[in-house]
Amino acid sequence: MINPYLARYVDLHILQDIPASCLNRGEYNEPKTLMVGNTQRAAFSSQCGKRADRHALETLVGEPAARTRMLPPRLAKALREAGWPEDLARFAAAQIPRSATSEGLATDPDADDRTLAMLYVPADTILDDLAALCARHRTTLEKGMAKEAKSTAKTPAAYLPTDDVVSLLCQRTASISLFGRFLAGLADAHVDGAVQMAWAFTTHTSDLQPDFFTAVEDWAQPGDSASAHLDTAYLSAGVFYRYATVNLTELTHNLGGNASQAIALLAAFTDVFISTLPQAKKNSTAPHTLPDTVHYVVRDRRPVSLASAFHQPVKADRHGGYLAPSRSALSQHAGITTQMFGTRHRIAHGHVTQAPDPEPLKHLGKRHTSYDDLIDALTAAAGAPATTPRSCTAA
Repeated sequence: MINPYLARYVDLHILQDIPASCLNRGEYNEPKTLMVGNTQRAAFSSQCGKRADRHALETLVGEPAARTRMLPPRLAKALREAGWPEDLARFAAAQIPRSATSEGLATDPDADDRTLAMLYVPADTILDDLAALCARHRTTLEKGMAKEAKSTAKTPAAYLPTDDVVSLLCQRTASISLFGRFLAGLADAHVDGAVQMAWAFTTHTSDLQPDFFTAVEDWAQPGDSASAHLDTAYLSAGVFYRYATVNLTELTHNLGGNASQAIALLAAFTDVFISTLPQAKKNSTAPHTLPDTVHYVVRDRRPVSLASAFHQPVKADRHGGYLAPSRSALSQHAGITTQMFGTRHRIAHGHVTQAPDPEPLKHLGKRHTSYDDLIDALTAAAGAPATTPRSCTAA
């Protein structure tokens, strides 16, 4: 267990203007919203943002992972393709969750033995590794299947070595080390996440915008209205505040103490967090903007969100638009936070912004010229030696 008072955190704050879109839909197929400061804001959930970031990160570093209940049926298919008989392939695949613990992981026999809990495993190697394990123990599995055919027990016995199964199910990828993993019933697979991510929400009040649309019949008959389908979709737009924090100490621990690998993964995550948005309805909205302002803080002891900067919704400036007042609110709140919280445990801070050069964001630290420069500065500061703990009332 990592002591939070000895940990190093990297806070990432983003202001991003996102045009008409539906990045994250709720149960009524409308863009998600939040009530913040007693006003409605357009929003997308941390789960939605994290999933988009996870897939982008896995593509960037070339380590795909899968969160899935489908491991047994996928393994059975792989074994069949390798020439195993249908019944033996299914029995062997079902032995993976059965042999993972003394009680076995719960599965649904009526749905090809898919697991009831989602597993989180390396996507490009796990099937080959499990198939190789089954091949090494094929004789045992064949005997076990014959024995189970005569057995009256409700739960089959385990015929694969538990240690080997657990070892394979507990393999990690970059995204597992970053985002963590929890699997009920298999404590060895647990990984404390090093990334915490907040819901993104607009810095200002935002109402849903109705979009009445029609799908036109291209081969309409004479007299037809040509409207084959009528409906109303809802969109949202605005300047979003996005926040995530990385516990670099936890990440280094998850990577077996490899500090250089942790810094490299921090850089990759920062790149992904800056450049990635959820992809819902992208074909009909194309909301592919880049962040207007990115602010980072590297500090020891605890992370600090600046979400309270927008508890009171910002008002559009006299020329229209929410970007300038959002930047100002973020900088002012960062200054107040620094005044209250102190700087003894702040290692570094800085920002990139599209704001004109004369516009000061003095409380956001050094102004960098590009996202790449910001990531280089951030990772260099994050890898600096830890500050000496002091006995004080301020953190």
